[in-house]
Amino acid sequence: MNAQFNKIICPVDFSAASESALSQAVALAEQSGAELLLLTVVTPVPAAAFSEGMLFAELSTLPDHSTDAAEMRLSALRDTFCTAILDRTSTQLAVGIPFVEIVRCARDVKADLIVMGSHGLTGIEHLLIGSVAERVVRKAPCSVLVVRDANRRFVMP
Repeated sequence: MNAQFNKIICPVDFSAASESALSQAVALAEQSGAELLLLTVVTPVPAAAFSEGMLFAELSTLPDHSTDAAEMRLSALRDTFCTAILDRTSTQLAVGIPFVEIVRCARDVKADLIVMGSHGLTGIEHLLIGSVAERVVRKAPCSVLVVRDANRRFVMP
C-alpha cells in the first residue's frame, strides 16, 4: 500500500512521545511530498469559583509569555526536525482543549492524516486524565497514526 498525503498535521506537546511522532510525520511528508503542519495546543488553567455550594470552572486568560514560549519551542522543533522539508512545514498555536483543537484544525486545513504521539497511560491514570489520542481517533475527519511511546510498558488492566 502506497498512501498519498497532501496535508499532514502533527500535534506536539513537547514530550518524547510527540517528538517520536514528529519524526514519523517528517518521514511520511518527505516520502509523499506532503505539507506538514506542526500544531501545539495551550490549555488555559481552569479558574474555579464557588457559588452556593456549587463549583463553577471557567478558563482563565493566558499570559502572553506562555503562548510566546510555546511558539518559540514549536519553531525550535520545526528547525530541528524538519530541515529536509522546511519549505513545506508550518506551525500553528491554538488555545483550548487539545483534542477539540486538533480535530478542528484537521477539518479547517482539510488534512489527510494526523500523526500524533501517545503517552500510553493505563489504569487509573487513563481514567483520570483520559487520552487525547483516543479522542482524536474517534472524532477526526481523516486517518490518525498514533505513535506509541516505545519506552512505556503496557500494563494489562
